[in-house]
Amino acid sequence: MAELGNNAKSGLVTALNGALADTMALYFKTKNFHWHVAGPRFRDLHLLFDEQAAQLIGTVDAIGERVRKNDEYTLTSIGTIASETKIEDQDDVTISADAMVAELRDDNRKLHDRLETVKEEAESVGDNATSGIVDDWIDQAEERIWFLNQTSK
Repeated sequence: MAELGNNAKSGLVTALNGALADTMALYFKTKNFHWHVAGPRFRDLHLLFDEQAAQLIGTVDAIGERVRKNDEYTLTSIGTIASETKIEDQDDVTISADAMVAELRDDNRKLHDRLETVKEEAESVGDNATSGIVDDWIDQAEERIWFLNQTSK
C-alpha cells in the first residue's frame, strides 16, 4: 500500500481498509459456512448465512470507494486482506452448525468494533459522508449479530 499523503485522514483510511479486510474475510467465511452447514437446521442456516453473505458483499464496494474518495489507496489482493483482517480463517468444514453460528456472531462483533472505529475516525476529521454511511454498516452488523445470537439460544 502506498504511503498516505493526507496525514490528517490516515487514521480514517486505516480504519476503512481494516473494515474492508474484515468485511471481505467475513463474507468468505459466511459463504464457506453456507456451503458446508449440515444437520437438522440445514435449510434455515443455509438461507441465513446466504442472506448475511449477500449483505456483507453489498458493502464492500462502498467501503473501498470511501477510501478512494479520500484520495488514498485501498486493499489490492487476498494477501493484503489477510494481513489487515481481524477475522480468523476457519478451514474445518466439519464444525457443527452451532459452532458456525457462534463463530459468525463473534466475528460480526469484531467487524462491528472496527466499524465503530471508522465512525470515530470519520468524525474526528470531519468526514460527514463517511460518518453517515458507516451508521448503516453498523446497523447491518448489529442485525446480523442479533440474528446469530438469537439463533444460538
